[in-house]
Amino acid sequence: MKTKTALNPTIFVIFGGTGDLNKRKLAPALYNLFIEGYMPDKFAVIGTGRTEFTDDSYKVALEDAVNQFSRSGKVKKDKWDNFASTMHYCPTDFAQPKTFENLKAAVEKYQKEYGSGTQVIFYLAVAPNFFPIIAECLQKYKLTQDEDNSRIVIEKPFGHDLESAKELNTLLSTIFTEKQIYRIDHYLGKETVQNMMAFRFANALFEPLWNRSYIDHVQISVTEQLGVGDRGGYYEGSGALRDMIQNHLLQLLCLVGMEAPINFDADEIRNRKVEVLRAMRPFSAEDIRFHTVRGQYSKGWVEGKEVPGYRQEKGVDAHSNTETFAAVKFHIDNWRWQGIPFYLRTGKRLNQTSSLITIQFRDVPHQIFSSGVTENWQQNRLVISIQPEMSIRMQVQAKRPGLDMVLNPVDMVFDYKGTYEGDTPEAYETLLLDAMMGDQTLFMRGDQVEAAWELVMPILNTWESKKSINFPNYPADSWGPEEAEALIARDGFHWFNLPLKNKD
Repeated sequence: MKTKTALNPTIFVIFGGTGDLNKRKLAPALYNLFIEGYMPDKFAVIGTGRTEFTDDSYKVALEDAVNQFSRSGKVKKDKWDNFASTMHYCPTDFAQPKTFENLKAAVEKYQKEYGSGTQVIFYLAVAPNFFPIIAECLQKYKLTQDEDNSRIVIEKPFGHDLESAKELNTLLSTIFTEKQIYRIDHYLGKETVQNMMAFRFANALFEPLWNRSYIDHVQISVTEQLGVGDRGGYYEGSGALRDMIQNHLLQLLCLVGMEAPINFDADEIRNRKVEVLRAMRPFSAEDIRFHTVRGQYSKGWVEGKEVPGYRQEKGVDAHSNTETFAAVKFHIDNWRWQGIPFYLRTGKRLNQTSSLITIQFRDVPHQIFSSGVTENWQQNRLVISIQPEMSIRMQVQAKRPGLDMVLNPVDMVFDYKGTYEGDTPEAYETLLLDAMMGDQTLFMRGDQVEAAWELVMPILNTWESKKSINFPNYPADSWGPEEAEALIARDGFHWFNLPLKNKD
């Protein structure tokens, strides 16, 4: 459990300390943890990168970033000065491993100053091709020998496919123990995602209903209005299935589908998640044909502005076969979920930016009301909104006020903003604090990563080997290709989208 408790002295080493991730997420997260009293009494932040900075110029650059991206707004001068006094910049060129000597000297300086028990967290906020190089250099310069006090945090993507993920796991396991490796998925740090555990396992009301006897189907959608922007070059080698479904959406599916853990121990919870992935039905060639949909956006209009199609984006092949939309129907073959479809959907340049988990319950076994009374009838739904709003809503039927008996759906809503005061912590704040506390609950284990890759590899291989003849197949500001609606409509369902507030 997270409390404002004393933590061991900590040294954060951020590889990619001049990069976008550090500016937008890591530095603001560490600063917010500091001003709210969650950082250790003794800590240091060492940024690394190829750009030439002095300590002072590096602090100025990060102050500008925190002012722009922190949820707490612009920094307060006295608090920033205290926070920044712990910062140090170490130029590091991965092509010149000897530069790690300077890094080692900086780490050892703080270790000597802070004393025994000082923990060192190496955060790899760099391109994946640098992961092996950095890990091997950390080993070479003996920066990883203390198993209890040295940790490595690795950003996604963890591998490009199953084979590369296994290779990376094998390499890391020769340098670190599993308890030292923190494979980060920022979605798991989001407040509403964490609340899934509390919602399911702290309430007697829902767990008895959480099975095939009462649930009709499950939908998980992560949709974006934005296109790929300046990330076209990266996205060409990724696509929606790799970028979102293999990690983020499958992690959400595991939270919905997992069995109740015995306790809140990190490995116990991760064991339950791996069980879900191992129980998922493998994809045959026929399944890929009928249970998956891919799409690519064309040009269109978004909020009154004309936007380019994917193939016109910077860094994208004019004949690209990369999907910007993916929808997949999964099945979990176990006693709890046998026969219940899980529909996952993600895409760019869609009508709305949102992340939703929708649990649709079965209809009542016998309808006692006439058709006139039930004109607006819909089955009960539980809707967990991760973004843009953070809420959990139960949709039920109720009588409309008046003399006539007319039923219509109403929402019972738990809204974070309406219930709690203050800002909600960013996902990276939660995950960085967990890394300092040595809590791996919200981080992926090696076998979990490999199981997720193994599940999606047949789809990836098929899509990459067979060029789509109808790309682009959905316009910007739509809900994706028509085939995606057909995918779920064949089973008698439709995609659920959270109504915009100005349309309620």
